[in-house]
Amino acid sequence: MDIRKLQRAIVDGLEDVKAQNIVVLNTEHLSALFERVIIASGTSNRQTKALAASVRDSVRSRGMQVMATEGEDNGEWIIVDCGAAVVHVMQPSIREYYHLEEIWGGKPVRMKVGAVKTSLVKASEPEPARKAVARTAARTATKAAAKPATRRTPAKPAGVSRPAAGQATAAKPAPARKAAARRPAAGKAPPRKSARAR
Repeated sequence: MDIRKLQRAIVDGLEDVKAQNIVVLNTEHLSALFERVIIASGTSNRQTKALAASVRDSVRSRGMQVMATEGEDNGEWIIVDCGAAVVHVMQPSIREYYHLEEIWGGKPVRMKVGAVKTSLVKASEPEPARKAVARTAARTATKAAAKPATRRTPAKPAGVSRPAAGQATAAKPAPARKAAARRPAAGKAPPRKSARAR
C-alpha cells in the first residue's frame, strides 16, 4: 500500500467535513504497527462522528481498507484505524488535554491541506442554472434597493372634494392684481366716509 495515497485519502475525507487543525505525523521510527498518525479536531460530537464517517468513506472509495473505528458512542475522541495510518478525531478540549503531538510528533509530514479539488466547478466551465438564477435575483434586489423612493403626493384633508370632470375651477387672482385693487388710482382722492360711519 502506498502510504502517500492513504494519507491523501484520509486528509481529503477530513477536509470534506471541515476538520480543523489537521496534522499528519510520520511514526515509522516510533512504531512498527503504523506509519502515520493523523490528528484533527471537530467542534461538536456530531461533527467528530461525521468526520470519522467521511474518512471511512474516502478510504474505502479508493480501494483501501478500514480496520476498525472506536469512540463513536460519545463522539469526543474517535479513532479510525486504517492499517498503516491511525486517525484521531478529537474535540479541542480533549486534544489539548492529551496533546498527542508530544507523543507522536517527532516528524511532521508536509502535505497540502485545504487544496482545491478537481470536482469543484472551474471558472471556465458554465455554472449550473440555479446559480445563475440566484445571481439574477440578487442583482434585481440590489437595483431595487439602490433606486430612490418615489415621492408621494400628500393626501388631501377629509371633507375637501375634488371638482368633477368638466367643471371649471374658480381662478385665483394673481397677487399683483390684489395689490393694485387695494391702492387708489393716481390723481384721485380717497373716498370720504359717510356721516353714518362717523
